[in-house]
Amino acid sequence: MAQIDLTGRRALVTGGAQGLGEGMARALVAAGAKVVIADLQDDLGPKVAESFGDGHGFVHLDVTDDDGWATAVGQATGILGGLDIVVNNAGVEITSLIVDLDAAAVRKQLEVNVLGTALGIKHAFRAMREQKSGVVINVASVAATIAFPGIAIYSATKSGVDRLTRVAAMESGKLGYGVRVNCVCPGLVPTAMGAGLANDVARIGLFGSPEEAVGAVVELTPSGRLGEVADMADAVVFLASDAARFINGASLPVDGGMGM
Repeated sequence: MAQIDLTGRRALVTGGAQGLGEGMARALVAAGAKVVIADLQDDLGPKVAESFGDGHGFVHLDVTDDDGWATAVGQATGILGGLDIVVNNAGVEITSLIVDLDAAAVRKQLEVNVLGTALGIKHAFRAMREQKSGVVINVASVAATIAFPGIAIYSATKSGVDRLTRVAAMESGKLGYGVRVNCVCPGLVPTAMGAGLANDVARIGLFGSPEEAVGAVVELTPSGRLGEVADMADAVVFLASDAARFINGASLPVDGGMGM
């Protein structure tokens, strides 16, 4: 999104070593921001960060670890000289019919998607509140707004991200932090996670094949196609910018109309 200039802004992107997170991090860099990737993938993450050039970086982070967040944010601010943008992108999706739910898989999705996002907001606020400015962008999903079979728990967690976003925006305003909090709701994107979902819903018998599952998603989408990483990344750049200065506590659908 070349028309938006984020020069001088400093961003932390969780789950930025691949997929949507990597695309969001690259788009922020292209707009002029300095970016630190926070991820569990200690092999891949540093290589992605190195590809951004000087002034960027990588920090190890398990988003479910409160102390880990404190360490990662401290390291990121050391690399960047401060923090203006936090993108809570890290998430997991484990496909299952409700009758076959596994408690451990439910807990994992709740911990990564809900707890991880909540801790991200917590530590973003702590890092930004003294400067009275900043932006938090949470990544929810079209799954928060539709009833698609096989993803009940994922859908519930992403609905939780939407609610977290709204309450966090209100708290920031009431307490005078000056930090805007919004979320994006991506549609299905053919990343590793998106492809995995298509394979999984076919595997558990909801569709005849992964291709049939993808076709069903496209049929539900007025724009007539799957999303692209750039679609989601551009939305994040917009919300991080001054062009979105009066957008706060909002959920931005980036789903081609699927969730309307």
